[in-house]
Amino acid sequence: MPHRTAPSAGEAPPTPVASAREPLVATSHGPRDSAVRRGLAVADVVALTGALVLAVALTPGREDRLASVLRGLPFLVVALGLFAAYGLYAGDAKRVAHSAFDEVPALFHALLVFSLLQWAWYRLLPGEQLVLQDVVIFGVAAFAGVLLLRAAARRLVARRLGRERVLIVGDDPTAHLLLRKMREHPEYDLEPVGVFGTDEAIGDPSGPRLGSLRSAALAEVVHRYRVERVVLSHCRMSDRALLDLVLECRRLQVKLGILPRTTETLGPSTRIDDVEGLTLLSIAPPVLSRSTRAAKRAMDLVLGSLGLLLAVPVLAVVAPAIKLDSPGPVFYRQYRVGRGGRRFRLIKFRTMSVDADARREELLAASKDPGWLLLDRDPRITRVGAILRRSSLDELPQLWNVLRGEMSLVGPRPLIEAEDARVSGWERGRLDLTPGITGLWQVLGRTNIPFDEMLKLDLIYVTNWSLWGDCKLILRTVSAVLGRRGVN
Repeated sequence: MPHRTAPSAGEAPPTPVASAREPLVATSHGPRDSAVRRGLAVADVVALTGALVLAVALTPGREDRLASVLRGLPFLVVALGLFAAYGLYAGDAKRVAHSAFDEVPALFHALLVFSLLQWAWYRLLPGEQLVLQDVVIFGVAAFAGVLLLRAAARRLVARRLGRERVLIVGDDPTAHLLLRKMREHPEYDLEPVGVFGTDEAIGDPSGPRLGSLRSAALAEVVHRYRVERVVLSHCRMSDRALLDLVLECRRLQVKLGILPRTTETLGPSTRIDDVEGLTLLSIAPPVLSRSTRAAKRAMDLVLGSLGLLLAVPVLAVVAPAIKLDSPGPVFYRQYRVGRGGRRFRLIKFRTMSVDADARREELLAASKDPGWLLLDRDPRITRVGAILRRSSLDELPQLWNVLRGEMSLVGPRPLIEAEDARVSGWERGRLDLTPGITGLWQVLGRTNIPFDEMLKLDLIYVTNWSLWGDCKLILRTVSAVLGRRGVN
């Protein structure tokens, strides 16, 4: 969609172009998508060139290093073609939450193929050949460089163009829930401009509600607020009205996202399929075989042991600080409900006064969420405890629970027995996997997430589990901890 400037105060909105004159198929990408694609291509060329220079420079015995590099530069065009074939330039336009982490499998495979083709390219040309050491150094350096520079390119585009402007269409509470989530999570680079209803407009059009499909043209709102993406929430629309909305968005060259009513059962494992042109969402039944459980446990043991070893110096500093700050033990132990409903004793650094559990009931009346205790300021937290919580260092002793098999590095949130008693029906499926130190609830806001929403996130995690998904959540946890999102 062409870039448009917002009207100034008192200025009449621009007359929208009639939708019938808008082409259904665009001849070029919108400004944001074009900038992202160009930025990623430049980042890839720079990273691959740097990797080639590094590989040639580190190989001993070469007579003309400059000539070796120059012979390989023209072949980098093949890498760009391969990356495009693997979808490494189309993902940002197709998905809202797309990052470098999502590209790791495709990038690894594309670089593996390109490294072999590059080796063959040098074999066809006269002069010094690439040896195995060159190929390995190039592959490792290119993988790291492409990931880092791609992340930087996305940041630069977002900083230059601002966040993507989103219009939410819907009349149900989910529309306002989407609005809140987008505003609370700047990492998605989305700026919701307001809600566009499917019924008659209510309230001030300049506020969050900007009109409705019955009383205003979608094209006018898109042009006025420079909308780049439309998200359709749960709403009752006829098939004809929904088709009209899809075609209108295509004519206006804005991206469209549709939130299905079965959102609680969907997740990353859902795939788009088709039967003779009919779009179908394929949801496979979750299977956690013995081999996948063994792989998850192996990762827990390796990373948990390493983490616990690195935590020893932290323990030497934190333990005396806790003792000096307030009377009581260094560690806090509490019964939690684990996999299959079995109880275990979770261990953390103590961050509260020793009478914290006794005071819980009296503080529940002031809780912002009826599902669990959520306060703006918890009077039970000690001075050292506040520091430990802000840095998430209080979670480190749970690595011992991981080594014992009572917890996993990634998994559903471990609930206390009083909270677990409120979970019933299909939501108890969250106990099919071992609870984790981190998970979807951790990276998306921790205690800022309402209790019922946390249960849905846990179920999505359990029914869409993958080893690579766990790796991504661990990496995203680092970002959440550094950003102190959801710290209570």
